[in-house]
Amino acid sequence: MSQSLIRALDILTLLGDGPATLDELADELGVHKTTVLRLLRPLTDARFTYHDETHRYHLGSRLFDLSARAAEQRGVRTVASPHLVEFNREHGRTTHLAAREGDAVVYIDKLESRDLIRMYSRVGMEANLNSSAVGKILLADLPDTELRQIVAGMDFTRRTANTIVTPEAYLAEIATVREQDWAADREENEPSINCIGAPIRDASGAVVAAASVSVPDVVLPFDELLKLLEPLRATCAAISADCGFRPR
Repeated sequence: MSQSLIRALDILTLLGDGPATLDELADELGVHKTTVLRLLRPLTDARFTYHDETHRYHLGSRLFDLSARAAEQRGVRTVASPHLVEFNREHGRTTHLAAREGDAVVYIDKLESRDLIRMYSRVGMEANLNSSAVGKILLADLPDTELRQIVAGMDFTRRTANTIVTPEAYLAEIATVREQDWAADREENEPSINCIGAPIRDASGAVVAAASVSVPDVVLPFDELLKLLEPLRATCAAISADCGFRPR
């Protein structure tokens, strides 16, 4: 780990104990204040820190956002686990749980299928936002302003003949996901792999995770996969209930 990164992390740790001036941080770290200022500038630009009118530095909103998401992920994975295990045991198909980390969507749990075919996905891997069912589910819950900002910077790499490759087409897809409250990946992410996903909500009604089931087309055609939609949605509803969600 680089010395600059270590010092930047040390700054965040020190600010966790309370606001501090540039001089105070320099004294604590035992370095010149120009070194501290050089580290604080990118941290402030990325909202990991901010300084007030008295020139004291504080932890920034980005850290609060990430810490809240980390807590949600650990919590929802624990809550979801027995439900997903039961779903996977009954239907025997590859099952994923995913959640947002900043502007990324990451797989936080995976249960393998009972057949010999394995997906390349793994826990900790980012899902492709433009071509995954879980990515569509989690982005569909965002306010339009935030959604459009993410879409503007999205990687629209074509992965298969069915991949969505334009912002306009993606936003149209999100509108469909919002209306039906589930998402599909019809060989958009991997050739011959179909996937359906459904949202998991917390007590506030916000979508905090998405669960999906993926099956190779040679094992189960898309029309047959859709027969798992209602069991999947029922599983997500049970997880949401355990997270405190109560439908109106």
